[in-house]
Amino acid sequence: MKSYFSSEISLSKFSYYLPTAYKIVDDFEIDNPDWNIHKVIEKTGINKIYIAEENQTSVDLAIEAINSFLKKFEVNPNSIDGLLFVTQSPDYVLPTSACIIQEKIGLPETILGFDINLGCSGFVNSLAVAVSLIKSSTLNNCLIVCAETYSKYINKNDRTTKTIFSDAAAVCLLEKNSKTNFLFSPFHFGLDGKGAPNLIVKGSGARKKMIGEDSNLFMDGGKVFMFTMSEIPKFVNNLLKKNDKTVADIDLFIFHQASKLVLDTLSQKLNLPSDKVFRNLGSVGNTVSCSIPIAICDAIDQKKIFNGATIMLVGFGVGYSWGGTIIKWGE
Repeated sequence: MKSYFSSEISLSKFSYYLPTAYKIVDDFEIDNPDWNIHKVIEKTGINKIYIAEENQTSVDLAIEAINSFLKKFEVNPNSIDGLLFVTQSPDYVLPTSACIIQEKIGLPETILGFDINLGCSGFVNSLAVAVSLIKSSTLNNCLIVCAETYSKYINKNDRTTKTIFSDAAAVCLLEKNSKTNFLFSPFHFGLDGKGAPNLIVKGSGARKKMIGEDSNLFMDGGKVFMFTMSEIPKFVNNLLKKNDKTVADIDLFIFHQASKLVLDTLSQKLNLPSDKVFRNLGSVGNTVSCSIPIAICDAIDQKKIFNGATIMLVGFGVGYSWGGTIIKWGE
């Protein structure tokens, strides 16, 4: 099957925001002397995590990130047509956070905006939505904003989650542009709700009072890892096959930055050269839906993404949900 690429959309503007407060993972051993923190770091590869202030929400992080983005790229807020806000830690169950962000930033009242409740696959799947909206001429451009504050859900004694997840926000802008040479392969997805109980905040949403659960994040790391190793190598190989590509054709693989163990094992199973697998989780942590756009931004800064490069994006995790695409990077 020959690769089919949709074009006339540019995707070159990325930025992100990290809270000012952070923790060095080594320091967790001070309050938790029974934790073998060096073994934890060896598995996760994460040395530093960022934590939102007590009164700082995902919307607050998003606003910081958007304002920085607009200034960095000299984008007029009045020119924005669409806003997709990706988060699993919204300020409220309702109203939708996109409405709050529109008012705080001063985006036009004529824009299309809504929230997308997805975690580690959230950016790629939202990218598919934005590309579709622009290709159909519904929008001329669309902001994708990812923001997460998983720290609000994490029990201070939970070694499984406390040493992994970081709070962050990331922004990118897709724009219709007839002169662009960005090319997008068809997007592919996966969904398996049997994995829902393995990464969950049970005491949340409408079921909170029904089930009497607390509001802490629960993760069965072993089961999530086994899902990833069972599904994602097959998914990557199918994505390559459906686009008439091989590993040699891809300049850079950007996976969800889950952990060092996940990236190492995926690389081994897929026989990927180490220089083709981007990593930045050591100094940033697992930022859930923000991890891929943050990785793209850092890869651009490090010149690992360049004009004409072929990039594969694959997000996977909570849900279970996964998605991927191949992008021929333009100017």
